[in-house]
Amino acid sequence: MLSQEMIKLGTQRSVIRELFAYGLQRAEVVGAENVLDFSLGNPSVPAPKEVQEAIIDIVKNNDPMVYHGYSTSQGHAGCRKAIAGNLNKRFNKAYSPNDFFITCGAAASLCITFRAVTASSQDEIIVLAPYFPEYKVFIEGQGAKMKLVPSRSDMKLNLEGIKKAVNKNTKALLINSPNNPSGVVYSKEEIKELSDYLMKMQEELSQTIYLISDEPYRELVFSDEPVPFIPHYYDNTIICYSWSKSLSMPGERIGYILVNDKCQDNETVMAAVGGAARALGYVCAPTLFQLVIEKCIDVKPNLEVYKKNRDILYEGLTKMGYKVAKPDGAFYLFIEAPNGNSEEFSEKAKAHDVLVVPGAGFGTDTHLRLSYCVDTEKCEKALPVFEKLIKEYK
Repeated sequence: MLSQEMIKLGTQRSVIRELFAYGLQRAEVVGAENVLDFSLGNPSVPAPKEVQEAIIDIVKNNDPMVYHGYSTSQGHAGCRKAIAGNLNKRFNKAYSPNDFFITCGAAASLCITFRAVTASSQDEIIVLAPYFPEYKVFIEGQGAKMKLVPSRSDMKLNLEGIKKAVNKNTKALLINSPNNPSGVVYSKEEIKELSDYLMKMQEELSQTIYLISDEPYRELVFSDEPVPFIPHYYDNTIICYSWSKSLSMPGERIGYILVNDKCQDNETVMAAVGGAARALGYVCAPTLFQLVIEKCIDVKPNLEVYKKNRDILYEGLTKMGYKVAKPDGAFYLFIEAPNGNSEEFSEKAKAHDVLVVPGAGFGTDTHLRLSYCVDTEKCEKALPVFEKLIKEYK
């Protein structure tokens, strides 16, 4: 007898992947240029030239056993030292290489972290809607329960909802800022208020509550206000990071876990991270790209196209009458369906070969996600379709 749960996961693709697969099929019929596919969060900006140069340099000037061989389970010391130096310089911290565990991207970072902090099937991890759909799979796959807190209408932190959700079974709270699917960035005031509340509840409940920060979009911010660095506000922070978006390397699967140096029992938490990675088979992230990151740690992403696309779509859609929380980061818009039925609106758009993802998988039936990491021409071509659709509702 095979695991029925795993069969179900293996045969039912996420709604995002279903829509993406549909787009590929339509492209064969009407031409790729006529399918306006906003389904997948796949960076459209090429990796910076420094990444290509680093790969060539490493391959040309090193023994293949260096870049094709294993690293230590925790990751190359040089890579971890580079990451620590970068964060210390930017955020005035004093991290050491031992505070980091190099991973196969943010998905591995999250699964490892959930496994590391989960001690009982009663443990709960609070997730804020809207959320990346795979969170539920990752959390439940590691033996914990996902407890969902509904979003506010402006997609900002719902502290009142969090207060109702925290209890003796709360093991961690997961946040994602800039957020997927809304692009909203939580302010330092929101993070401070959340941190103060969690510290208070740790004392009242006599237990550690971890704040897990999923940060693949941390560098993709369009405003002058930087994304708050969570460890400045809350000691028991664990950061899960990836270069998939910032350096346009989603296929290379490279990221890290940072266990904050002020985290209670920091060394024990890091040991649990190492043990979880071992149990899950996630030891030794791709060596070549650990070496690439060491060389490219200070390289910044080119945000010009994403910001241009954001502005075209946000300004155009809001002018038409759509309700959209303004995204200050990532490359997503979260659009309220005109009649509150995102599934219906997605199907109507699909009939025009405009692919936007209905919100049920993100924790709400009323909104749709639009990924604008595409050619700018597609954003411009989509606007007349959105205008036609909203007129149908009016």
